[in-house]
Amino acid sequence: MPTRAAASRIAATKAAREAIAGFRAAGGRPAMFVQSAGCFDGSGLMCYSLGECSIGDGDLLLGEIDGCPFYMDERQYGAVGRPRLVLDVRPGEPGGFSLAAGDEEHFVVRDAAPADTNPPALKGERS
Repeated sequence: MPTRAAASRIAATKAAREAIAGFRAAGGRPAMFVQSAGCFDGSGLMCYSLGECSIGDGDLLLGEIDGCPFYMDERQYGAVGRPRLVLDVRPGEPGGFSLAAGDEEHFVVRDAAPADTNPPALKGERS
């Protein structure tokens, strides 16, 4: 498991926090979020029960949302300009093996406000 951790680079909307609370209430476990650098569906945001996805040395912890860690592939994070991200919920079924955010809803991630276009490197991040 990676040891690099970030000052939080991830935030969440009220809808995402409510979905996380519902997930925890139903399953009794926190979730984990992984934005990988895979291809096709593997590039999308995935939501798992905590511990059900292996985290590797190339994964960077961007922060936690209500006790749920959010990881992103370090190379992908650097390639997209080290953004601040916002976790949200949208209508529709999740892709791949991702858990749903609720009935007919899935988690999505987007860039935060464009004013923060060049944030500093994260602690432990390779240049």
